Amino acid sequence: MSAHEVVTAPGLAEPVGFAHAVVAAPGRTVYLGGQTAQGPDGAIVGSTMAEQFDQAAGNVVAALAAAGGTPDHLVSLVIYTTVVGEYRAALKELGPLWRKHFGRHYPAVALLGVAELFDEAAKIELVGTAVIP
Repeated sequence: MSAHEVVTAPGLAEPVGFAHAVVAAPGRTVYLGGQTAQGPDGAIVGSTMAEQFDQAAGNVVAALAAAGGTPDHLVSLVIYTTVVGEYRAALKELGPLWRKHFGRHYPAVALLGVAELFDEAAKIELVGTAVIP
């Protein structure tokens, strides 16, 4: 259970798969570098959105663990994708993958469509902020 307070703003649409706002508990702030679907050898793993999300999310959790955190400590996650339509079409596959890596913890999340990412084979990049109480 996260020590952070999830805030649902009255008058806004109900958040599904994200939080309107998160009030972080006092603690150490961890800024996670962008994680794509890079495997240990640096090559992009997977060709589908679901495969790449699975690897990128696992990379976020690994980086966070190296800093002493867990997925419950995430307060914000920005998802960058070069193919918003493919992300939208893969939502049924992405939900179970989210829960695999992050559980039922939903930080403040934004999805942004971008023209390209540094690695041309990458379709998705995740950038997070966590606060470890």
